[in-house]
Amino acid sequence: MDSLSQIVLGAAVGNQVLGKKIGNKAILYGAIVGTIPDLDVVYGKFLDPLTATDIHRGFSHSVVFFLLLSPILGWIFQKLEHKNNVRFNEATVFAYLGLQTHALLDWFTTWGTQLLWPLETRFSLQSIFVIDPLYTMPFLFFLILSMKKKKDNPKRLFWNQTGLIVSTSYLLFTLFVQSIVTNKFEKQLNENQISYQEIVVKPSPFNIILWTTNVKVEKGYMIGDYSFFDTQPIQFQYIPMQKEWIAPIEEEPVIQQLKRISEGWYCITKKENQLLFNDLRFGVMNADSTDFQFSFSYAIKEQNGLYSASELPNKNRAQAEKLLKKLWVRMWGN
Repeated sequence: MDSLSQIVLGAAVGNQVLGKKIGNKAILYGAIVGTIPDLDVVYGKFLDPLTATDIHRGFSHSVVFFLLLSPILGWIFQKLEHKNNVRFNEATVFAYLGLQTHALLDWFTTWGTQLLWPLETRFSLQSIFVIDPLYTMPFLFFLILSMKKKKDNPKRLFWNQTGLIVSTSYLLFTLFVQSIVTNKFEKQLNENQISYQEIVVKPSPFNIILWTTNVKVEKGYMIGDYSFFDTQPIQFQYIPMQKEWIAPIEEEPVIQQLKRISEGWYCITKKENQLLFNDLRFGVMNADSTDFQFSFSYAIKEQNGLYSASELPNKNRAQAEKLLKKLWVRMWGN
């Protein structure tokens, strides 16, 4: 999720565990702990862009990392707050919960998390966009109400618990909505007599009204979208995989890395004789069959027999605004 959501979650967890003892300092500590897993982005600045993408939400979002770091953070917080009778064990639990809930929240997004590192499997429910105001803003509202109460006021924990309950309920609700939409897509695929191997359903940016799907079929994908305001049948568009274009270099390390990043959801296109590896997980910015534009595309380059890939700089502000306007109109029905 976005940084604000993780800060609010970490702050609320800290408030719940230590708020009675140290008041709003628990919120501050929790907010700090809640952002630690995303420090892999900082570490990634010292790596090549592709490797930085590959490691994001990897080790720093794993149970192993949390178990190793929690006692260290627990010792620090216990030293800082020993005058307030904060014990090492409860400070360690506070740290672990702040870290673990960060990863659990990311679990609901498209990118997912490598919770069981060193296993390469990423866990991703894909039921919520990385920024969703309906998750964050009510949560923040209840946290602010809690902050305004003294640490020994029962209302402090009441408002904090309310925020945790409301936000968690919303996450569970997105799974319920996702199941309804998945059924809609599957029903339409069956009516269209489309045989498929795998289907992924995820929300469009900032809402859970408009949803999109990637459907893996033989030699390609069917993509479609569905809004709860739709009155017409779901339309699917075919995108060929065209993996034969990279067959001669398929075993090259950079191609294997790109496959791992995309989790197998990719297609190959050519633009001006340039091979492009396109990650399908995050959708299509332009569904024009004569000029597909994907959210993440990588140009495959060869120099002196060595292959590399670089992300295309295609996500400019004007293009993003145009896409959001298009999604806003689409959200209200077909």
